[in-house]
Amino acid sequence: MSVIRLLVLGAVRMHGRAHGYQVRNDLEYWGAHEWSNAKPGSIYHALKQMAKQGLLKAHEIAPSTAGGPPRTEYEITEQGVEEYLRLLREALTSYDQKLDVLSAGIGFIVDLPRAEAVELLKKRVEGLREWRRSVTEYYTPAEGPAQLGHIGEIMNFWVHSADAGAEWTRGLIKRIENGAYVFAGEGEPFVGVLAEGQENPYATGERHPEDGD
Repeated sequence: MSVIRLLVLGAVRMHGRAHGYQVRNDLEYWGAHEWSNAKPGSIYHALKQMAKQGLLKAHEIAPSTAGGPPRTEYEITEQGVEEYLRLLREALTSYDQKLDVLSAGIGFIVDLPRAEAVELLKKRVEGLREWRRSVTEYYTPAEGPAQLGHIGEIMNFWVHSADAGAEWTRGLIKRIENGAYVFAGEGEPFVGVLAEGQENPYATGERHPEDGD
């Protein structure tokens, strides 16, 4: 799946309307440039592409009185919300993709109702269990990796990854079931985006030609 699409749609949705640099600033604030492909060029490209696809609506904004080029602000459409929620649900149930997929899903998990979030995470645990079972059809963990030479270390890693992933997910499920965090429909959500003009302590400082958009 496209992690950058999920991240960009989620950031725009949280703001209501946001220009490209604002979205980029939020993703850097979340550290997404460290654990995903959310680089400036890919962010601006995703905004333009999703506007063409009808997932975002572009609004041309006049230049400020202080000068500078006009900016484009983006607003998520109804179709964009549907795509965002589809990607979010897919990210939370994924177990066989890179960690950036799950990381992005966890970042937006509270946009779902609590019960649905728990159900999706339980599906992830089941997927990990099935994946582990498929590995152990060829590899017996109790006998250790040496049974297959050094190649056994690959399967040993897979089994340990599945076990660790399932344990972490079950822990998250328990925390959510015990009332952790504010989910959709429960009240004021956690504010995870920067206000207009708020300094980003985690900004990379890297300039991009489209930062004025």
